[in-house]
Amino acid sequence: MPETDRALGYLLLRLTIGASFFGHGVVRMPKLGAFHAHLTGEFTKSYLPGFLVSGCGYLLPFAELIIGVLLLIGALTRAAAVAGVLSMIILVIGATSIEHFDVVVEQLVHAIMLSAVVALREYNRFSIDELLTRRRSVPA
Repeated sequence: MPETDRALGYLLLRLTIGASFFGHGVVRMPKLGAFHAHLTGEFTKSYLPGFLVSGCGYLLPFAELIIGVLLLIGALTRAAAVAGVLSMIILVIGATSIEHFDVVVEQLVHAIMLSAVVALREYNRFSIDELLTRRRSVPA
């Protein structure tokens, strides 16, 4: 397979997962209070401490938005993907704690895609990261 096809495939993967994170974050920002109230309400019977659920309810939309933007533009790609996987781990723990097993599959798919973004980063040609790397390697 040509190197450009691998780079294009990587770009499509990174853009798809980035769009998902961005979309989740951007729709929650205008209704942050309602999102927080809904989330904390769902977790009242969970074994998770309320202060952790509350903190996640406020932080998650910001994290999703930032991770999404970074992945869409290909900046700090590795850090953004790792942060995304860590957020998926938190969401899996949360979903299983309230027996919402139906959403765990979606979270696992996100985690797999993000892990692929990390593992295949050598193909991250169409990105801010690549532009900065090229700029640093060009002699002055």
